[in-house]
Formats: sequence, structure tokens, C-alpha cells
Amino acid sequence: MCVDLHLHSLYSDGSATPLELVEIAAGNKLAGIALTDHDTVEGIAEILAHGCNFGLAVIPGLEVSSTHRKLCLHILGYGIDHTSNELRQWLAPLQRSRQERNEKIIAKMRQMGLDVHVEELRTISCCGQTGRPHIARLLLNKGIVESLGQAFHQFLRRGAPAWFSRFTYSAAESIDMIHRAGGLAVLAHPGQLDPDLKFLPLLIPELVERGLDGLEVQYPSHPAELQRRLRTLARKYNLVVTGGSDYHGKNKNMSVMAGGSSGFCPPDTILAALAERIALRAFGAEKIRTGGTAG
Repeated sequence: MCVDLHLHSLYSDGSATPLELVEIAAGNKLAGIALTDHDTVEGIAEILAHGCNFGLAVIPGLEVSSTHRKLCLHILGYGIDHTSNELRQWLAPLQRSRQERNEKIIAKMRQMGLDVHVEELRTISCCGQTGRPHIARLLLNKGIVESLGQAFHQFLRRGAPAWFSRFTYSAAESIDMIHRAGGLAVLAHPGQLDPDLKFLPLLIPELVERGLDGLEVQYPSHPAELQRRLRTLARKYNLVVTGGSDYHGKNKNMSVMAGGSSGFCPPDTILAALAERIALRAFGAEKIRTGGTAG
């Protein structure tokens, strides 16, 4: 059976509710999933409850944008205690910074003559972390652009007229917080960061020194040869191997959850590997819940 350990809900920049994610996963006959919303854990209690009802293993997670040297990295946290007050307080500056950036982006777009308003984002982002994907959707809905990709290329990507930076923690700080919340820290989609592996062989040991636990090897845009080389790096540094689709629903072009007819199938053996690593961190594999029971 397959798993998908990289999903986003409407609590960040996905389009699906936690229940809808579970229903799609069950329909695709997945053995397990992880909710990894950006800089928030607000949807986890909901998806854990729905996962129990469907007999689906659910790992509480999140995805944190981080920096290392001059690189922007995404760090996935698996098996975190989503009820941790320390974690929620740590996430608060990231959430505030995202909102402040939204206001700067909208103000810049208005200076450019675009008819957009911050208040309009509330009709698109109902209950989570509002960010650039929601602004892209706003531009698309108003007919200012013809696609989400055009919105990013023309206005929102790094170097574009309406791009602004925001506060992020260092990779070391993010890894440390994930550990303090009882979880494992995994580098997301490393092939997007360095598809030719020109600097990853040097970057990975630096992150391992800072506590990195794993690599997201199986990812839709990772070709087989890249996956093979990433597995070699994972074995060299004793890193757990994970996989996920980075599913965003309609908010990301060509976004398809694992399993079903997708042809993308990270194996369910990943669940046992994660459980073992989580247990070694004295956090307890019960955080991977199957059918309402500890597993």
C-alpha cells in the first residue's frame, strides 16, 4: 500500500478541508497520510479525528520555511505534539510575518494600478495561513492573470515587482523546535532545491550536524536516478527516507495525491521507519494513530 506524507489543507495554502483530504486518501486506498501545513498546526486535531473514523494512519506534521546560508529550505516536522504551547508560540512570528507581507504585496499591486484589496483575501483564505498562493488565486479570480503560474511569474516570485521577503527561522532553529515538539525533521523536496545534486552532498552533512533526521526522497518531480542518489545520501548519514505528493488540491497546478491512478506510491513501510525513529526520540509512536488506537 501507499502513503502520502506531504499534504496541505485550507488551514494553509491547500484547497481541501482535513475531512476532504482523508476522504481522498481513503478513496485512493492509502495506508497513511501526514498533514504538513505551512507554519501552522491548526488542522491537525481535525484530521486526526477523521483519520480514526476512516481507519487511516495519520501523522501530525507541519512544514516550516527556513534559511541556511543563503538558501531557502523547507523543513517537514513529523510526529510533533500539535498541542505544544511552546510550538504554537514559536510559530506566531512566522504567521504575523506572512500577514505583514500580504499587506505589502497588495499595497504594491495597488501602486501598480491593480484593483485588489487585502479584505478580498478573506473570501479565498477562510481559516488558515494566507499567503502568496491566495493572492495568486485572487488575481486569477479577478481576471488579472490567466493562470496561477502567471501570477507568480509576473508578480509574486522572487525578483518580481510585488515580491517581498518575510521573517523565517534558520534551519537549525526549525530543526531544534521540531525536536523540542517531539518530532522528526525532514528536508522537503531536496530535488527542487538542487536537481543536479551540485551542492546537496555538501549541504546534507551540514544539516545533519544541526539535527536533520530525514530526506523526502519520493516526490512527484524527482526522477528515478535522483531518488537513487538521494537514497545513497540518506544511507550515508543514517537518515530516514520519506515521500509525499505536496498535495494542494486546486491551488497548485497538476496536484495529485498519491495512490489511486496517480502512479505515485511511497510505500507504507515508511510508517514503521518513522515510528521507530520517533520512538527513539522518546516521543512515542502512538502519535501515529491507526483506526483510533495507538500503533
